[in-house]
Amino acid sequence: MFKMDNSLSEAMEQFQQLVRENGEECHSRFIDTSQLNAHDWSRKLTQRIKPNSSKKRKVSLLFDHLEPGELAEHLSYLEFKSFRRISFSDYQNYIMSSCVKDNPTMERSVALCNGISQWVQLMVLSRPTPQLRAEVFTKFILVAQKLQQLQNFNTLMAVVGGLCHSSISRLKETSACVPHEVNKVMTEMTELLSSSGNYNNYRRVYSECTGFKIPILGVHLKDLISLHEALPDYVEDTKINVNKLQTLYNHINELVQLQNTAPPLEANKDLVHLLTLSLDLYYSEDEIYELSYAREPRNNKVPPATPSKPPVVVDWATAISPKPDPKTISKHVQRMVDSVFKNYDHDQDGYISQEEFEKIAASFPFSFCVMDKASEGLISREEITAYFMRASSIFSKTSQLTTTNSHMHITSRGYC
Repeated sequence: MFKMDNSLSEAMEQFQQLVRENGEECHSRFIDTSQLNAHDWSRKLTQRIKPNSSKKRKVSLLFDHLEPGELAEHLSYLEFKSFRRISFSDYQNYIMSSCVKDNPTMERSVALCNGISQWVQLMVLSRPTPQLRAEVFTKFILVAQKLQQLQNFNTLMAVVGGLCHSSISRLKETSACVPHEVNKVMTEMTELLSSSGNYNNYRRVYSECTGFKIPILGVHLKDLISLHEALPDYVEDTKINVNKLQTLYNHINELVQLQNTAPPLEANKDLVHLLTLSLDLYYSEDEIYELSYAREPRNNKVPPATPSKPPVVVDWATAISPKPDPKTISKHVQRMVDSVFKNYDHDQDGYISQEEFEKIAASFPFSFCVMDKASEGLISREEITAYFMRASSIFSKTSQLTTTNSHMHITSRGYC
């Protein structure tokens, strides 16, 4: 706000000087705006956190073998890494523009949340049978429980929002395979995150949390906009509304201070690479629904469900989609391939078995990609790199692609 309005900044400096001249040095510090946009101050809050590269934390790279707690912790690592990069001035700019456009740090945070929600849907839909889809659904409910224990409400909203998406909720055969106790937990989660009463349930639980916690960013950004619009910039026509500035500062500062408390977990960098590449995937809404209908076609004999408002709202910034640029995709693919060969190329000859590759590929919802049987059942680093690059979101999935050199066929409708 002060960066964008020089006259306001000058007025605040004059006001601060006047307070000092009246012997209120302590109070003058509350209205010091000189450091709000300082590079060093901003950099301090956006320093990178690094995953643990030691061998103490060994985890599987296979989705089916990963414990829900491990998934929740590594998703929280990625969430916190993104959240702590949002600076004070990013929040200021959002207040002034009411959107995340031209605010890349905040835009990446929103894209991560939307990407997780979509990844959850795709992982459920990637399984061919109702029982297998129900098992993935159940696993994500356990992940959600762990996220709540970690007090990571933003990722919790993304995961539960993905499970509540109509592309999943319409799967009646899958729902019939989900245990009753799992559905009960799902109901509790949706009630916690419900927008009813301006997210009253969430706000109550969040206010009781101490230590590390990640808020539902969209809820608190809406609060900032509401305050900005409700409170006038000036009182009595010409006097700056200091109460408004102090109120906005307090709300932003509360969010910024959360960045100083690191998550109580250690991250395995190989699993971080796997999840990062998984979340790079992008499907349109039409493609997700097409996959949903391919799994369980419409049944005209079944009466339509009673229309109801979705209990979870995660589409406050649906225009922001996880579409990384080709350079970023390439970097993520290379890191992922390095991690795969570090863990599975035991004799270090530059090859892994076809069986191991298929297990790894199952950790990604690449349902449109099929790799042919490789010669001698071995797959090279180059072939795997080509597979992940062509399976990524930077290539169109609407056309037939065939790559004979890498023994891979990509089809736009190969869902089963």
